[in-house]
Amino acid sequence: MKAQNCVFLPALTMACPFLRDVVDEEALVLRRAFRRERVFRDRLDPLAFPDDHLYERYRFSADGIRYLCRLLGPRIKHRTARSHALSVEQMVCVALRFFASGAFLYSVGDAEQLNKATICRTIRSVCLAIKALADVFISFPGHRRLCDMKEEFYRIAGFPNVIGAVDCTHIRIKAPSGAHEADFVNRKSFHSINVQMVCNADCVISNVVAKWPGSVHDSRIFRASEIYQCLSQGEFSGVLLGDRGYGCQPFLLTPFTDPQEAQQAYNHAHARTRARLEMTFGLLKARFHCLHKLRVNPVRACDITVACAVLHNVACLRKERAPRVPPAMDWDNPAIFPDDDSGRLLRDQYVLNYFS
Repeated sequence: MKAQNCVFLPALTMACPFLRDVVDEEALVLRRAFRRERVFRDRLDPLAFPDDHLYERYRFSADGIRYLCRLLGPRIKHRTARSHALSVEQMVCVALRFFASGAFLYSVGDAEQLNKATICRTIRSVCLAIKALADVFISFPGHRRLCDMKEEFYRIAGFPNVIGAVDCTHIRIKAPSGAHEADFVNRKSFHSINVQMVCNADCVISNVVAKWPGSVHDSRIFRASEIYQCLSQGEFSGVLLGDRGYGCQPFLLTPFTDPQEAQQAYNHAHARTRARLEMTFGLLKARFHCLHKLRVNPVRACDITVACAVLHNVACLRKERAPRVPPAMDWDNPAIFPDDDSGRLLRDQYVLNYFS
């Protein structure tokens, strides 16, 4: 029995390396047969089209896109050209097409002749680069003199001493996973983030807070914001205008609930002046359709919202073509905080001095 084992084992030992070689060779043959050759397509220059073509797809003219490339180039440019890396112009146009259309990533990839993974990485890179410029392009109360901003608001409906209008807008998102999913369900019963914005008379955004779930009330977001602390400490001379969802404050004036004759004139001027913020929301969402619904997690949705706000300001400052704005949706925002006594007194003084 031992002699038989001695004869059999060397034969098995000789056969094993041979079998391994065969398996390895077969694997190589199959790998070569089914391996896809990498194909690098010749992509067209995205800026080699007329402005009408570019605006429909990217919401910016050729000069506007070049300006964005100069701003973002140092942050997003690839260090090498390995694997035919995308140019800065191509990366910016990929992100702008996504922001403008709100389409699925594979649809954007088909339009730009890129795969989905490349599209995802490019959008994320450009989005973070734009968000990093938020402090440059979004500044409260604004880049102009305070007296000039007050005068522009006054020209709308004769409401004095206004430095901004404040409100929140909901950005629909896909249902997030995790224990906090219910926090993102708003009072309209869909998942969203609630974004606070302040704008000036030119529909330029001067403040944005994008970090709260859709279930959080507008006035809670305002009271927790940095701008509330600055205004309550008297750092700025002027008032904001808000809807009935906010409590009346010395620095935040709201309309009367049951106005009398003089108070009706106040409410009318208040509504016309505050309408600039509704117009701003409309312009922002008409310019960047992705904000109608973001199929990303809440953190990335907040980043994209801030990036779109920065791009909106760039478009306004550069006088880019403005899109058509659909009618705004009335959210019927009930108040949860009472009016401040000093805020009511100031509001009565406004009625007495300017609207009687």
